[in-house]
Amino acid sequence: MKYLKLLKAMVFLPLLSLSQNVTVSGYLKDAETGETLIGATVYSTKTKTGAAANTYGFYSLSLPKGDSTGLVFTFLGYTAQIKKIVLNQNIELNIKLLPSSSQLAEVIVTAKKSNENVERPQMGVIDIPIQKIKELPAILGETDVLKIVQLLPGVQSGNEGTTGFFVRGGNSDQNLVQLDEATVYNPNHLFGLFSTFNTKALNNVTLIKGGFPAQYGGRLSSILDITMKEGNNQKYKVEGGLGIISSNITIEGPIVKEKASFIISARRTYLDLLIKPFLPKGITTTYNFYDLNAKINWQVSKRDRLFLSAFKGNDKAGYTEASSINYGIKFGNSTATLRWNHLFGQNCLQILP
Repeated sequence: MKYLKLLKAMVFLPLLSLSQNVTVSGYLKDAETGETLIGATVYSTKTKTGAAANTYGFYSLSLPKGDSTGLVFTFLGYTAQIKKIVLNQNIELNIKLLPSSSQLAEVIVTAKKSNENVERPQMGVIDIPIQKIKELPAILGETDVLKIVQLLPGVQSGNEGTTGFFVRGGNSDQNLVQLDEATVYNPNHLFGLFSTFNTKALNNVTLIKGGFPAQYGGRLSSILDITMKEGNNQKYKVEGGLGIISSNITIEGPIVKEKASFIISARRTYLDLLIKPFLPKGITTTYNFYDLNAKINWQVSKRDRLFLSAFKGNDKAGYTEASSINYGIKFGNSTATLRWNHLFGQNCLQILP
């Protein structure tokens, strides 16, 4: 009888310990625009454990059931929030962080574990904040994502001034470039001088140089995963820019406040107009490119969200001479993605493309 009781205790003790955990989950967003904060962190002051928000701003943290604890929500460039909660049941906690207004001098603290190279869950991943991309020098008035990628460790640029990049010995056509999970096969304009991605419409850029996750399939060189903004779900906003050879405009705002929003971003070059006065008599040549980004997201319920995104970019070149010599070249990209995110539980987010 004594050994039977001991056996029962050994069987039911792990189940009892599992029932003593509660889950805190939710979404982390920008309080002013409603944009999801990819990579924002939550930290428990009691257990000294934490979690990070995924690509859709969703986080999930399991904590021992018991007394109250403090949760600290942080993200680079935003004011941290501290919430005190009681751990007596599963909690859904959505947080909106305010952008930080203070300017502090840069402080860099680095440290590595001695066995990090073998215990790190994923190696060769670099996240590129869009805000940092906007602060870097622009070429001909255009801030270019692919030219920033060329400056990262392990990446080499192609021909001088072009957007091609080579990762760890791979060829430029062996890189998988995705925009909102849709493959972009020709990510450049002006025969490689500019990328097709309008920085004003982007939310996050991630470069994976090795150890590719299963969701991307087998790849030879690298993965450049680019995510578009979801649109401001608080108020309407118009943003534009004038460059030496092109201009852009971005319009975003709520369809239903805090429920559905949209963003439309367009860019076009006027290179054909600039070179026209300098052409010899009897020769007509034109070159222009444009790209258009659009995205709509709708929070159907607390557990369901729909995303519809589209992208179209085209280059058009033409040449006509008095001797009847003429030619025309057209090339570009068109993508569309419809995604349905369903939250089956506080620890599981299912994505259905």
